[in-house]
Amino acid sequence: MNNKQSGFSIIELMVVIVIIGVLAGMIVPNVLGRVDKSKVAATRTSLTTVANALDEYKIDNGQYPTALEGLSTNTGNAKNFPDGGYLKLKKSQKVPVDAWDRDLQYSSDGKNYSLFSFGSDGAAGGEGNDADIDSAE
Repeated sequence: MNNKQSGFSIIELMVVIVIIGVLAGMIVPNVLGRVDKSKVAATRTSLTTVANALDEYKIDNGQYPTALEGLSTNTGNAKNFPDGGYLKLKKSQKVPVDAWDRDLQYSSDGKNYSLFSFGSDGAAGGEGNDADIDSAE
């Protein structure tokens, strides 16, 4: 009688686990880096959309909405901003946010404006994916 059992030795299993580990170590950082890059790109798109709406607003109203008026209000003599007008929002939508679901930062004196996102860390400054993303870039 032959009682020999077939299967993998511990050495063979260890070699396979090491190979899987090496492959995962090379692939995972690349995938995670692409997610961050796509969030930055999505935020740039939101900033461009709002910046274009602000420029249209200025053409119609002679100035940008002030910081007090903000991006989501329709005060004073403003012509339909943004509800149903410049940002083409549905009733349930609000002003676009960045890819990390934070409000875009807006300030204006009426003549000029600043529009940006704080990036992935949600704080001013930073480097890489944590860097602020400006609409002028």
